Amino acid sequence: MISRKKSAARHSAAGLLLVALLASGHALALGWHHAPEPGGAAAGASSQGAASTLEHCDAPLGTLSVVEDQDGDWYRYLTGDLRLPSTIPLMRMLIQQSNCFVVVERGRAMSNMFQERALEQSGEARKGSRFGKGQMVAADYSLNPSINFSTSDAGGIAGLIGAFGGKAAIAGALVGGLKFKKSETILTLVDNRSGVQVAMAQGQGRRTNFALGGIAGGGGLGAWSDTPEGKVISLAFADAYNHLVRELRSYRAQDVDGGLGRGGRLGIGK
Repeated sequence: MISRKKSAARHSAAGLLLVALLASGHALALGWHHAPEPGGAAAGASSQGAASTLEHCDAPLGTLSVVEDQDGDWYRYLTGDLRLPSTIPLMRMLIQQSNCFVVVERGRAMSNMFQERALEQSGEARKGSRFGKGQMVAADYSLNPSINFSTSDAGGIAGLIGAFGGKAAIAGALVGGLKFKKSETILTLVDNRSGVQVAMAQGQGRRTNFALGGIAGGGGLGAWSDTPEGKVISLAFADAYNHLVRELRSYRAQDVDGGLGRGGRLGIGK
């Protein structure tokens, strides 16, 4: 029979090993985590530091702008309680690194674009600045990101590791007081010319993704890679984006008899 001291020693050793795996990220080798962490850089069709698990397209499917609903409750929780930034830079990085769409600006930088055009029209810009009309690229699609949070049972990680040798304090330091149990991200792709929803995908980033899986690679986007909450949410968005791209590869348009928006097949009577 194994003595209590030997049993306790083994549990303690197991706890230390698990904590070491969490801290170093070597848990990736055990297959506990498969979602890519956004990071690196992108320029045109080339990218650097993209996660190997991020879906990639041989050619873009069209032009795309990222539009965020900043009036939603999820956005207030994200930027207020969690103190995380807008999801737009994160999504732009994923999209351009994947080469599946060409990203066009429809955010705050638009005011700068029009400011430069105003300077030329006023005569203040140098000759040959070429800010004339007819140069802006239209966005074929809009991508709308959103998040659903589950905030119950957020402290389960410390208890889990505590059971392996009483290292709850270290576990708490590792997870950094994660404020939610999981985050479910949703990406909605809309055709800008027709207003038709082309595709929708959901991704998940659970607390176990962060605690047991570690985080792959270096780099990142500020708070998205520096905080536990940011890491989990970024993983969830990467997961959703991968699902979206996979579905778009087999995309088939929906046909309605008589044409879209011309009455449909569900009669409403006279």
